[in-house]
Amino acid sequence: MNHAENLELIQLFEGIRVADARDGLDWMGYHHYGSVNQNFRPIFYGSPVVGIAKTARYLPYEGPVPPSKKDEEARQAYRDHFSKVNSGEVPFWLTLQPGDFVCLDMSETDVGIIGSANALWHKGMGCVGYLLNGAARDVDEMILQKNPCWLRSVANNSMGARAYFHEADIPIAIGGAAIFPGDVVVGDGDGVVVVPRRIARDVAKWARKENVKDRADRKSQYINLGIELDSTVS
Repeated sequence: MNHAENLELIQLFEGIRVADARDGLDWMGYHHYGSVNQNFRPIFYGSPVVGIAKTARYLPYEGPVPPSKKDEEARQAYRDHFSKVNSGEVPFWLTLQPGDFVCLDMSETDVGIIGSANALWHKGMGCVGYLLNGAARDVDEMILQKNPCWLRSVANNSMGARAYFHEADIPIAIGGAAIFPGDVVVGDGDGVVVVPRRIARDVAKWARKENVKDRADRKSQYINLGIELDSTVS
């Protein structure tokens, strides 16, 4: 996928709220499309994000649980087993580019696949945020590190014998929204909206009109009410 085009699309949506993107889709006749179910909430507020969908799917682990990790030999066998099971996971993460909004269909497994350590690694590669059909862990640290994440639940367990990486860069669905690799994803305190790439420029145009009108209307009210102007209106 063309990285320069990705960055151009992100720029078109900079400063656009989820509400604006939703209105932009509506103006295009996509009333039924794009909004992720409101059960998916951010782990912290005040960090709006726009990025390009980078997708993957994890499945529930269906194999037997390896022997318990009683000694170093057993621990190494455990690690080797799951390295083989998840052989495609590291190559997927190594393809991250600046501006990627990682969207993981975790098959509704409440497993902490994303945590504070790998989130930092991903952030260093350009990941701007996560949408998870499942859970994350270490969320206190993720909040301190400002790793934006929209999810259904939090967890305290690791992937281990609970879930495994299946495939990457595929169409997925999260919270009732279809997500194709390369779509534009907008997230803030209102949730997440997914904008199909093929109509993203037109949606951005209408979303920008809504945003400009809203900022002007609210600025007028701020002045009338004697409220100090902030970044959302100035």
